[in-house]
Amino acid sequence: MTHEAPAAPGRIVLLTASHRVAPGLLSWPAWQTLHAADRVLCADAGHPQLPYLREAGIAVEHAAPGAGELVAECEGGRTVVVIPSAGQDGTDSALTDGLARLAGSGRTRMPDLELLPGSYDLPGARLLDLVQVMDRIRNECPWSSTRTHRGLAKYAIEEAYELVEAIEDGDRAELREELGDVLLQVVFHARIAEEAEETEETEEGTGEEGDGPFSIDDVAGTIVEKLIHRHPHVFGGESAHTPEDVKAHWLRTKAAEKRRDSVTDGVPLTQPALALAAKLAGRVRTAGLVVDLPVTEGFGYELLALAVRAEAAGADPETELRAASRAYRDAIRAAEGHG
Repeated sequence: MTHEAPAAPGRIVLLTASHRVAPGLLSWPAWQTLHAADRVLCADAGHPQLPYLREAGIAVEHAAPGAGELVAECEGGRTVVVIPSAGQDGTDSALTDGLARLAGSGRTRMPDLELLPGSYDLPGARLLDLVQVMDRIRNECPWSSTRTHRGLAKYAIEEAYELVEAIEDGDRAELREELGDVLLQVVFHARIAEEAEETEETEEGTGEEGDGPFSIDDVAGTIVEKLIHRHPHVFGGESAHTPEDVKAHWLRTKAAEKRRDSVTDGVPLTQPALALAAKLAGRVRTAGLVVDLPVTEGFGYELLALAVRAEAAGADPETELRAASRAYRDAIRAAEGHG
């Protein structure tokens, strides 16, 4: 008596693709699988990949079979490729859950199941999500849609301080969150800047060139150009073997870019007072100037002298005072009996 071998179980391929990668840019294994498949199915008639697949000669059927139907379609060793509806995660949870239940029942001879990534996120791809989320919030949130650069300025300062605190505490989980909060400020301001004509800065504007709208891409492009220009030892023909060489490169290129009349130009007077004093002292020392400190009585001038001494010794007076203040806080709590 002759026994026929059971038919091959077939193959189900769930083809995923990152929504952050341009449609049509698929991996070579994905294209090979699509061309070799017996059927290619997609429930989403408006899926962004479909025009490119059709252009490549791949027939895509508008269908959304359940798990059982899909398993039956694979009988006889057939390969069926399913393109999930376009979404954030690139998967069809209802279908995958149904296939998992069938496989777990033990009553169904399952085809081979394969999750085939057709494209992968590049580093930094989640930044695109942030830009999209910010765009929607700006358009739809009653609070966010009315914010201006001036109105948000205080939050940038607060978030920067919280970031510094996370760094000094050595809390990596907090550091990750605070970096995100600082990044949000950048993206938020850039989104507002796309509507420059609607902000009070433009209404009070100077009329100078460059007052027009700009986007997050312009912000990123500007800093990319600056970093490349100020790192000729990385992107150009110069060499730098020590941190001091790098700093010298940076100062030369920055000086050529800014063409400042005074070493004090570009020092923001709104920064914390100790940091301001140290910054001015650093500019003086770097320029090789000899500038006597003002000889006047008062705590401010005594603090100024301490800040200059700290900078000359290679210490950051802000950091030093914060560390001392933390110790003072702990002493206060101990005196209160908090342990």
